Amino acid sequence: MAGETDAHHPLTARDRAILAAVAAGGAELVWGSEPDLYLDGRCCSDQAAVHRLVRRGLIAPATACAVGHRVAATVTAAGQSQLAGVLASA
Repeated sequence: MAGETDAHHPLTARDRAILAAVAAGGAELVWGSEPDLYLDGRCCSDQAAVHRLVRRGLIAPATACAVGHRVAATVTAAGQSQLAGVLASA
């Protein structure tokens, strides 16, 4: 769910890797209740992690889109904050 706190749901290494890949560009979502993520045209192998990141509001479509359409993906402000926290602690 959007708004989940990090204390109760910390990001996994895979979550952080997916966020970084989306932030790097070339990511697309096929929007729906359980959106699918494509990185450089290839389907992300951990769609469960993608669903979790979208539900938490860390990844979103870059523009408004209809269900079933493929659209550029972006890391939200909350996702950027998560990435910045990871980089600061590294």
